[in-house]
Parts: sequence; structure tokens; C-alpha cells
Amino acid sequence: MMILTDKKPRVNVEGILTADEIHEIEHHIDHYPYPRAASLDALKCVQRRNGWVDDAQLNAIAQLLTISVADLEGVATFYNRIYRQPVGRHVILLCDSIACFLMGAETLAEAFQRELGIQFGQTTADNRFTLLPICCLGNCDKGPTLMIDEDTHGLVEVTSIKQLLEKYV
Repeated sequence: MMILTDKKPRVNVEGILTADEIHEIEHHIDHYPYPRAASLDALKCVQRRNGWVDDAQLNAIAQLLTISVADLEGVATFYNRIYRQPVGRHVILLCDSIACFLMGAETLAEAFQRELGIQFGQTTADNRFTLLPICCLGNCDKGPTLMIDEDTHGLVEVTSIKQLLEKYV
């Protein structure tokens, strides 16, 4: 399918982006003075469908934004919530900043790894969870802190891990 709009070059996105994604990305492009300003919105739009942005999708987005793939890759890799590899249904981001470290994040990380049977950067065999470190979640007064999907959990204790994970089926 070839898409031709009044502002953008012809882009072949057949089988790469959905019509809804194209429409949403074009809406974001129209919202900003320069197409490249819609980069993060476009990446988030595409990631919503399958949890991550693959190379073909990145290329299609770059074409819609009329920027280089390298520029868009720079945006994607700068933001730690844009995933360039497949992730599980639920992503656990465990804060490893100094404040959380001092409050027991290292012990918590080891307990999560034991409970899930994976290391940082890995996904459980059932594709349920991916465990990733993150520099800071801005919840330093409630450390150790983690996020599961969009939910922030502070003052997390090792004894609450199983109960916490059960909320994310």
C-alpha cells in the first residue's frame, strides 16, 4: 500500500504499520512545527501494539517523519521506556540509583531474579515478565522503588514480591 499525503513523501508501509498507526503518527506530525518533533510520540504509538519497535517499524516511522533511521534510533535508544527488543507482557523496571541502593535495591534485585528465574535484561519463559534496571524513577523517598508497566511501587520488600507479581497475570 502506498500512502500519499499533501505534506509527506510516498512511503511504502504495507504490513509494517497499521492504518491507525499511520493516522495517529500523521496527527502528531501535524501538531508540531517540525516532523522530527513527533519522534517520541510516533515510537510510543507503534510500541503500544506489540510492546516494542522492530527495525522495519523504525524505518517506516523514520520515513513518515522524514528523518534518518539513525536519528530515530538515537531517540529510541535514549529513552529507556522505548524497547528495541521483544519484552514480556509486563516490564519490571527496578531502580538501581544510589538512593534505592542504600535502601536495599540490590537485595531486592537478587530476590526478583531468584523468583522469576531470570537475570536483568531477560524475559521469563512464559513471556510474562521482563526484568530491567533503570537509573532512577524519581521516587527516592520511597526506595527501593520499581515500576511494573505504568504502576510505580515504593518501599518494596523482598517478602512482598510474590504478592506483587500475582497482580500481573
